[in-house]
Amino acid sequence: MIELLLPALVLSFVLLVIHSYFGLQIIKRNIIFTDLAVGQMAALGVAISLYIFEGAYSYIFSLIFAVFTASVIAYIQYRSDETQEAFIGLLYALGISGVFIVMSKSPHGLEELNNLLAYDILFTGYSEIFRVMTLYVFVGITLYFVVNRLSGFTKDFLFFILFAITLTSSVKLAGVFVVFSILIAPTLISLKLFSKNHLLYSTLIGTFLILISLMLSYNFDLPTGYTIVFINALASILVSLVVVK
Repeated sequence: MIELLLPALVLSFVLLVIHSYFGLQIIKRNIIFTDLAVGQMAALGVAISLYIFEGAYSYIFSLIFAVFTASVIAYIQYRSDETQEAFIGLLYALGISGVFIVMSKSPHGLEELNNLLAYDILFTGYSEIFRVMTLYVFVGITLYFVVNRLSGFTKDFLFFILFAITLTSSVKLAGVFVVFSILIAPTLISLKLFSKNHLLYSTLIGTFLILISLMLSYNFDLPTGYTIVFINALASILVSLVVVK
């Protein structure tokens, strides 16, 4: 059991560290749909690659769609448009409907669609974890030493580009809904329960929730990705209902 769950738990921790930071920023900016919109458009790029090129160039297609979406959101955010959340929500709707349309033409559409939405991270190898961890370290360094020293549109634009790059790799490994749940749920719980050190608490809370999810998935033969989404969403909803802050 430990040998099977350990790589998934390591991957989850790696994902949580960088996504907890982005989750804090997304919630503070009040643009919650951003993760879903960028992630879903990245998934649309993968779907198009699967349909036209049988999966070849999937990362390139995914990155192009994600970066374009992030750039549009950065522009909308810069304009301070009061309808920005509605606009971002429509980007998500565009992405997910596009995925369904493309996958409807694929002979293995349902299976591929499930992987795009919530992938089974139990089968992720250490080599993939190391590659994505290296990317996240680069993203983290850039955020700390470059983005934090900028201001205005340039800061927002680079932030969203790095966000898109991160999500492109995350969606490939875990799926859109899993990435959204671990980006928002642990961060929301941390903000509700603690007054500081939110990045640390978000990572610890997220790791605990994913450990529970993995054990439930293993013992009851449940789909791993959707179990992670369910447990994270349930925990954050319960905390939000009980804790008024």
